[in-house]
Amino acid sequence: MRQITGNKLLVRALKEEGVDTIFGYPGACTIDISDELYRQDEIKVILPRHEQALVHAADAYARTTGKVGVCLVTSGPGATNLVTGLATANYDSVPLVCFTGQVARHLIGNDAFQEVDIVGITRSITKYGVTVSKREDLGRIIKEAFYIARTGRPGPVLIDLPKDVMSELGSPEYPETVNLRGYKPNTSVHMGQLKRALKMLNKAKKPLFLAGGGVNIARANKEFTEVVNITNVPVVTTIMGRGAVPTDHPLFIGNLFQQLYNTADSLIVGNFLGSNALAAVSSSGNLICCFQSELGSMTELPESCIHLHRMHRLYI
Repeated sequence: MRQITGNKLLVRALKEEGVDTIFGYPGACTIDISDELYRQDEIKVILPRHEQALVHAADAYARTTGKVGVCLVTSGPGATNLVTGLATANYDSVPLVCFTGQVARHLIGNDAFQEVDIVGITRSITKYGVTVSKREDLGRIIKEAFYIARTGRPGPVLIDLPKDVMSELGSPEYPETVNLRGYKPNTSVHMGQLKRALKMLNKAKKPLFLAGGGVNIARANKEFTEVVNITNVPVVTTIMGRGAVPTDHPLFIGNLFQQLYNTADSLIVGNFLGSNALAAVSSSGNLICCFQSELGSMTELPESCIHLHRMHRLYI
């Protein structure tokens, strides 16, 4: 079998994942990847003036198209300039795959020029981050990166690419499937919990929908509007949830504010809730139907909370 470099395999993998646009800023550790990108014309390369602009542009691309935004930057300052954009994508659930250049493996940890532990720096603001240490793992890791970024609760994934790994020859094969034992995101709703939620909603005297960014990310605006029309339940949104229903809809009240959910007796939540937000909402004893949340323990949920669709984050 004819072998190819890691640089060529990366470009091939991007094509297999349906990437048509990549936001990249070249540097010493990624110049060979840039060469491969410019030898083809299926993937458009957007060259910014700064890496921070690059990652925000990829973020905007992902939000508007529904596809995974892809970034390519060099090592050191190129990688660290991604931090704010990665944090934004992480908290707003935007699917990104960011490739960062890295010095050769034997130089890692030796204070080499423009060498930083970017995986460690971004561990708390990425859904998954890894340094490719073996050429034979490159295809699998890229495949997993795109799968993790776009499934479950979407988010940013960072892949660190040592220069010597990318120049090494290896198999041209790119995997077709993903099998991650520790990552099995839900793809359906628990019917028992859904029936319980409907009973709770029917008993409520002052129900209220709280729609968040998850509705927009899932492109479920039409379906959610139909639910609002059928149930005749008023809606408030978070900032990220703006547009979940048309702003001129008669049941749309506006953005979320404390007084509303303190007076509701049944709050149907349709967005990501952290522990602080959950505590604020549940402190008044409201009933909650939680569609998407990410909490450290299910024991933190009040008894009146229904968890229809638990989202997952990957820790390796």
